[in-house]
Amino acid sequence: MKKDKHIFLDHDGGVDDLLALLLVLCMEEANLVGVNVTPADCYPHSATEASRKFLALMGHSDVEVATSKARGINAFPENWRAQPQVINALPQLLNLSDEAGTLSPLEGSQFIIEKLSKSPQPVSYLMTGPCTTLVHALHQKPEIRHKIKEVVWMAGAIHVHGNVRTYSHNGSAEWNIYWDASSAHRLLSLELPLIMVPLDATNKVPVNLDFLRKLSQLSSYEVANLASLCWAITVNTIPGYDYLYHMWDVLAAVYVGRPAYFDIKETKIQISTRPPNEGETTENIKSGKVVRLVTDVKRDAFDEYLMNRLKRNFNNL
Repeated sequence: MKKDKHIFLDHDGGVDDLLALLLVLCMEEANLVGVNVTPADCYPHSATEASRKFLALMGHSDVEVATSKARGINAFPENWRAQPQVINALPQLLNLSDEAGTLSPLEGSQFIIEKLSKSPQPVSYLMTGPCTTLVHALHQKPEIRHKIKEVVWMAGAIHVHGNVRTYSHNGSAEWNIYWDASSAHRLLSLELPLIMVPLDATNKVPVNLDFLRKLSQLSSYEVANLASLCWAITVNTIPGYDYLYHMWDVLAAVYVGRPAYFDIKETKIQISTRPPNEGETTENIKSGKVVRLVTDVKRDAFDEYLMNRLKRNFNNL
């Protein structure tokens, strides 16, 4: 199949971010032009290493990975940030060389500028972490916006509770925005072709035991087995009595591959930049900025697409 969908992935190293990377590598039509790691929901060295090893396993060592030096305002919980270290300890990755894959010498924002500038056609910019590195790149070289076909961003909580749980916050925000709400506010003002995949949609795809049981039936495939192990380590990372782990970033990746499986709503939103609701995203038709929101997913089609993509073995795509 012709690789006619050019994708740049900007992620922040969590388990679901790395699984989004794995899924993109399983899309026959996808040409992954580069990967940036924003140091938000990760310790950047471990997340960069895991990204490079995923690429090596899938036969794409030529795809460069860069690490951003961006810094947010509100740090993710430390135990969440440590998850890439667990991924690197999985058998499939542990015996790979630390030099696997290709590390770009450029800082993340400069890397984004280079890859977008050199792309022969506009790219789908899949962003599964905070937007800070992209905002920095656009500030340095605004003309790269013409190389962005769309920004698909897993972010926000519009009509549902957020997933930020701190003593100083009212719980309305989603973490990818809360990490650096000021940059998120600036991103909206740039009026890019922005598709947001908020918690309103991702809440519909939990990583529960039924899902893991279905995935385990594909364990004879190397890629599905790796995905199963990655998701299994998330079961006790977020207490079920609070909120479950969900396929946040994987859902956003599937949108890039199959937008027809989703319901979309065009609206205007605003982002708060001050406590106690810093990072809250709300609809404001009068003074908000235009975005397209993913509101729902055709779950059966999503499951079938995901499972079929994961029926792969390493270096056999």
